[in-house]
Amino acid sequence: MSNRAVLSMDFELFTQTPAYRSASGTTDRNGVGLDGGRFFREILAEYDATATAFVVSSVAESHPNAVRALADAGLEIASHTHTHQLFSDLDGEGRRAELTQSKDVLERATGEEVSGFRAPAFDITDDHFDLLSEAGYTYDSSVVSSRSIPGWYGGEYDLHEPVPASAVRPDAPDTITEFPASVMPGLQLPLTGTWLRFFGPRYTTLGMQLLARRGVTPMLYVHPWELVDLPAVEGVPTRVYVRTGDWMRRAVERILQQDFEFTTARAVLADGEPAATQLHRGEPP
Repeated sequence: MSNRAVLSMDFELFTQTPAYRSASGTTDRNGVGLDGGRFFREILAEYDATATAFVVSSVAESHPNAVRALADAGLEIASHTHTHQLFSDLDGEGRRAELTQSKDVLERATGEEVSGFRAPAFDITDDHFDLLSEAGYTYDSSVVSSRSIPGWYGGEYDLHEPVPASAVRPDAPDTITEFPASVMPGLQLPLTGTWLRFFGPRYTTLGMQLLARRGVTPMLYVHPWELVDLPAVEGVPTRVYVRTGDWMRRAVERILQQDFEFTTARAVLADGEPAATQLHRGEPP
């Protein structure tokens, strides 16, 4: 039996990214990234794999067929907020609205329960887990235990597998599990996202193998706009364009060729309690 991994997708359009929103230029192309979502769905089917899609629910309103196609293909649909705004830029009521509206929109669009959430840019606030619990979510994937990188990550976490949310915030409700995005053991840099494009699939697959040897299920992530040819927009940082399009599509296929069973976050979590919960109860992990 092969090891398991989660190759998740943060399903947002290029025009919803912070890099685009803060740029001086614009594009007149609509739906940049939708073709990447279709490629992702089709390549998963080719390799008899599935995944979790953390979906910005406004996309389900503007392009409902694209989101329904993911659900119909067997992907787990989770939330990536309604409008993809950074949580730290919103007040408490704004964050609450993003969580409740996205859950409602996605559940109506797919006819399935939405239990998972990932914050845009992994940006979480002190009330994060309270708001998730209040809105009816059961797991979160908004932590990256990366080393400190100014402008990217703060280096404040050391979590590498599913744990109770109280391991992130001691006062977090016990109804929420945190499933952190994976980093390279030792180096402590993310395995995917921009880092896959910077370092290549050999870097990512090595990290997956090292985590699997430690009994850790890798949590990876990509974006649909990374899988398409992006329009040139004045003010969007060069790093956003590095190895997007065909190179990234081939990298995703290279990952799926590894000896892992690619599944959903929900399926991994359904198999048992996080090890930390068992340890808190004095049970062997």
